[in-house]
Amino acid sequence: MRIHGFILVLFLSSLLLMGCQPFDSFFTTENAVQREAIDVPKSIEERTSEKVLFSLEVEIDEHIAEIDEETDTVVVSNPDSIEVMVNKQRRLPEGYEPTDLVDPNVSHAVGQGDPRRLMRAEAAEALESLFAHAESEGLELVAVSGYRSYDRQKVIYENNVAARGQEHADQFSARPGTSEHQTGLAMDISAASVALALDQAFEQTSEGSWVAEHAHLHGFILRYPDGKTDITGYAYEPWHFRYVGEELATEIYEKDLTLEEYFGYGY
Repeated sequence: MRIHGFILVLFLSSLLLMGCQPFDSFFTTENAVQREAIDVPKSIEERTSEKVLFSLEVEIDEHIAEIDEETDTVVVSNPDSIEVMVNKQRRLPEGYEPTDLVDPNVSHAVGQGDPRRLMRAEAAEALESLFAHAESEGLELVAVSGYRSYDRQKVIYENNVAARGQEHADQFSARPGTSEHQTGLAMDISAASVALALDQAFEQTSEGSWVAEHAHLHGFILRYPDGKTDITGYAYEPWHFRYVGEELATEIYEKDLTLEEYFGYGY
């Protein structure tokens, strides 16, 4: 009986010691897979106020001004930043319009006075550099569509819904307030070889393949790349280029990322 009692004391003592260990000690290297498998549902406030940068570390997203639970979107607080993140879940403030829109000195598909020619000043200068680079290599790029106001985007979106239905429209057209074109940092680029069309055939042209490989040198990224619709929320658009600055554009290009992947913001 004394031996059994001694064994019982040892057993209870070991349980007590285990109970005193910190909870985090459970998550050892051996249990890493189990830890990563734990998925705690988050509210929209948690989902949109945090960003995960390819790790389990979470940082507070300081670029949210307002959360709209009804539409499951957030309003960004940094619309004037060249790194502003706008997508289906992150929209611009109501009435936002860039104050530094200019007409870049490049070949345009539309005439003088058309707002689609416009971009923010820094992006416009970078576009001129990109087009000049292409020209030096015997290629002529054409700027088709840059800035769009909220009202213009609303018309485009509603027309697409009426013509092809909601599902198709949401793959190819942004809802008003969520379009990168409204930031003044995006430009749709085409070429005469595809009759200036905004079409996936642009990828197969000399101009399309060249700009995809060289845009980052001038601060632009291919915003909606092939095979990443589930990340960006949009179908492949080989014509849509977004200015983010040379440093960020180069990193995104070299790592084959989308803007969502870089910042950790889903759509």
